[in-house]
Amino acid sequence: MVPEAEVQDVLEELQRLRARVPLLTGALAASTDGLIVAHDTPGIEAEGVAALTAAALGVSIRMTDATGRGGFRELLIRGGSGYVATYAAGSSAVLTLLAEDRINVGRLHLEGRRAAARIGERVDAVQDRADRAAPPPRPQQPRALPRRPTSPDST
Repeated sequence: MVPEAEVQDVLEELQRLRARVPLLTGALAASTDGLIVAHDTPGIEAEGVAALTAAALGVSIRMTDATGRGGFRELLIRGGSGYVATYAAGSSAVLTLLAEDRINVGRLHLEGRRAAARIGERVDAVQDRADRAAPPPRPQQPRALPRRPTSPDST
């Protein structure tokens, strides 16, 4: 989970992004497994979008692997009245942007990629700190196999 201070930083990044790109109608940062980090999505059910983003991410990762295109970077969906763009944000998060149909797609990509990089740095730094603070895993003791009863004839 991302601490509250970093959540606030991510939310401010999303709000600055929406201020820079007026045709954005929503912005959401989520973990790759579909849990919301922060969102600025008026009128949109953020939890559902985060879950759908995780599902689309899974398909996108399989598609890039199957076609030899390398690791996932971004996904752009164009609907009848606008765009949904998802960008990798570090190793464990994604940024999903909702935009009106009239948006300049080049500007959407430029701003989305930059914001995703900044958000990814924050989320990855939190994950790195958590990994360093976690105690090392305890080695498991090998378990003895149950003894099979021996019959007098088996010797």
